[in-house]
Amino acid sequence: MDPEEFQRLLDIDVEDVASIPSDNESYASDFDANGEELDENFQHNNDLKPIPSILITFHVYLCAKGLHHSSVKMKTLKILVFVLNSISLLSKVYGSDPAIEEEEARARAFLKILNEKTWTRNNKGTIAAWNYASNITDYNLKEQIRVSAEIAKEVKEDWKELTKFNYNTFIDYDLRRQFKKYSILGKAALPDDKYVKLEKIVSDMESAYATAKICSYHNKTDCSLSLEPEITKILTSSRDPEELKHVWVEWRKKTKTVKPLFIDYVKYSNEAARLNNFTSNTEYWLYDYESPTFVDEIEKLWRQLKPLYLQLHAYVRHKLRQRYGEVVSEKGPIPAHLLGNMWAQTWGHVADFTLPYPKVKGPNYSNLLAKQEYTPIKMFQEAERFFVSLNLTEMPPLFWKNSILEKPKDGRDLVCHASAWDFYDQKDFRIKQCTDVTFEDFITAHHEMGHIQYYLQYKSQPVAYREGANDGFHEAVGDVMALSVATSKHLKKIGLIDSEPANKDQNDINELYQMGLDKIAFLPFAYLMDLWRWQVFDGKITPEEYNCKWWDYRYNIQGIEPPVDRSELDFDPASKYHIVADVPYLRYFISYVIQFQFHRAACEIAGEYDPNDLTKPLHKCDIYQNTKAGNAIGKMLQMGSSRPWREAMEALTGQQNMDASGLLEYFRPLYKWLETENQKNNVYIGWKICEKKCTKVPLQ
Repeated sequence: MDPEEFQRLLDIDVEDVASIPSDNESYASDFDANGEELDENFQHNNDLKPIPSILITFHVYLCAKGLHHSSVKMKTLKILVFVLNSISLLSKVYGSDPAIEEEEARARAFLKILNEKTWTRNNKGTIAAWNYASNITDYNLKEQIRVSAEIAKEVKEDWKELTKFNYNTFIDYDLRRQFKKYSILGKAALPDDKYVKLEKIVSDMESAYATAKICSYHNKTDCSLSLEPEITKILTSSRDPEELKHVWVEWRKKTKTVKPLFIDYVKYSNEAARLNNFTSNTEYWLYDYESPTFVDEIEKLWRQLKPLYLQLHAYVRHKLRQRYGEVVSEKGPIPAHLLGNMWAQTWGHVADFTLPYPKVKGPNYSNLLAKQEYTPIKMFQEAERFFVSLNLTEMPPLFWKNSILEKPKDGRDLVCHASAWDFYDQKDFRIKQCTDVTFEDFITAHHEMGHIQYYLQYKSQPVAYREGANDGFHEAVGDVMALSVATSKHLKKIGLIDSEPANKDQNDINELYQMGLDKIAFLPFAYLMDLWRWQVFDGKITPEEYNCKWWDYRYNIQGIEPPVDRSELDFDPASKYHIVADVPYLRYFISYVIQFQFHRAACEIAGEYDPNDLTKPLHKCDIYQNTKAGNAIGKMLQMGSSRPWREAMEALTGQQNMDASGLLEYFRPLYKWLETENQKNNVYIGWKICEKKCTKVPLQ
C-alpha cells in the first residue's frame, strides 16, 4: 500500500464510529445476515481480500459492540479497511512476506512491459477500426479482422503469463487492480477461428446497417435514401403519417436481414464470456460496474423517474391525438413512427406542435447558427472554447488534422453515427461525425468532445485505467457541458442571441419541455435496450421470440407501439445501431441520470445553483468560464478507472451512489406544470392494451 493510499485511510473519522453506544442484545439474531453481507463485501472489494479471517473476527467484535446496524454499516466497513491495511503496512515495515515482495517486484516489471505492449496494440487496432468505420470497403474490413485476430493472439499469450502471478495476494492495491483488469480477456478468450467468426459477424451486421438504403415514399424509383441524412430528415420534418409509416417499415425491412447473424453473435459472445468465468455475456457486461447489486440500483432509479415520464407521455399522446386524430388512441401506447425519431427514443422533433406555450416562440437556434455562418468546424471550435474556459485541455493538433467532422463528399460509405476515438498514443484523438449545421448537432459536438476531454485528462494513467470510471461516466461528461450550453444565458454569452427571451416563466417551461422531450423521453428506451439483451444472453428470450419480446418491453416500459402488426419474421431490434454493433446501452441510462448529479455538484461549486435561492434554479445554471467547477470536474476525470466508480463520483459530488434527485430537481417546474395540465385536460396517465399484434411464427 502506497503512502497516498494509507493517508486516504487515515482520513476516516475513527472517533465517530468508536463513540456509537454499545447495544449487543440483537447480536445473536443479526450475526448470520450481517456476516453473509460482509463476506459478500470482501469478495467484491480488493481492499478487504488479503486477510478474510481477520474480517470475520473483527466483525464479531463490532457486532458485539453494537456496530452492526445498517446506519453505521458503511463506516464499519471503512474501519475494517483501515485496520486491515494498517496491518498490511505494519507487516511491510516490521517483517513483511519476502515471497510476496519478490513476486510483486516481478509483477511490476511484467506490468511495465505489458502496458507498453497494450497501448501499441490498442493503437494498431484502433487505426484499423477507424479505417473501416470511415471507409467501408471489403479490403478495410478484411484488414480490420486480420489486425484484430493478430492482436487477440498476442493478448492471449500475455494473459497466460499474467495468470502465473498470484495477484489476489498482492498488498499493493494499484498493482492488484491493474492485474485484475488485465485478467479479463474478453472476446480474445475464444479459439482463434471462433474469434475471427465473431469479429466478422459484428462487422457484417454493422455493414448491413451502414449501407442500408430505402425507396422514397413519393418516388418509388428513387431507392437511394440512407438513414443519415435523408430518412432522418423525413422523420423529423414530415407530418404525413403514411410517409412516416413507410420509412419506419422500410428501414426495418432492410435491417432485419441480420437476424441469423445475431443468433450466432449471441452464441459466440456467451462462449467468450464463459471462457472468462462469467455465466453469460450479461454478467460480463455488468462486471466493470464492480457491484453485485447494480441491476437493482438501476431498477430503483427507474422507479424514481417513472412518474415524471408518465406525465410527459400522457401530455405528448394528448397533443399527438389532437394532431393526428384516431391514428393515436386516447388511452393506448403512442405509435412509434409519429415521434420524430426512427426508434422513438427522443421526441424533440414534435416540439413544434406540442409546446406548452405555442405563442411564446423562442429563437430558432439552428437558423441562428446558419445566419451567423457556423460550419461544422466552427461548431467544434466553439465546443473547445467551452472546455478551455473551465481550465480543461484544448484539442491537440492531430485532432483537427485527423477528425472527420462532416460527411465526406467523395461518395464513400461510412458509419455516420457520431463517435469519439482514443488512439492510445497520448496525442491522437479524433471525432467522426456527419455534422449538419443544426442546434442538435451543436449539442452533439459538445457531447463528443466531452469524450475527447476525458481521454485527454486520463491519458497519463496506466493503459488499464484509460477508461471512464464506468462507461456511463464517459457518456455523461459531454452532456454535463451541454446542460450549460443549452441555456439562454450561455447562448447570449457566446453571441448566438442578443438577449434572453421575454415571457420568462412561460419560456422556461417551453425550454424545459423541449429538453424533457430528449432527456426524459429517452430514459425508458435506454433502460429497456439492455434488459432485452440480458434476457437474450441468459437464454430467457429465445430466437423464436426475439421480436415479440422486444415489443413487450417497448409496450410495458416505454408505452410505445409499432405502426403496423409485427411478427417473428421481423427483427426490429436490428434497426438500432448499438444492437448490431455489440455496444452495451445501459451506459446511456446511467449517463442521463448522473449527468444531472454532476451538473448539480458543478453548479454548486460555481455558485450558479442554490436550492434555497429561487433566482438560481438548477435548470438556468451555466458553468462556462468557471475554473473552480472545471478543476473539480478535471480531478474526477483524471482518475480514469484507477479507483472504483463510486470514489470517482464522490470526488466531484460528495456522494458514492447514483441519485436521480438531480434530474428531478432540474425538471421540477416542468413536472408540476405537466401534472396541472394533464389534470385540467382530464388526460389518462399510463396506457392500456396495445392494439397492434406481434405474431410468433416458426423460424424460416
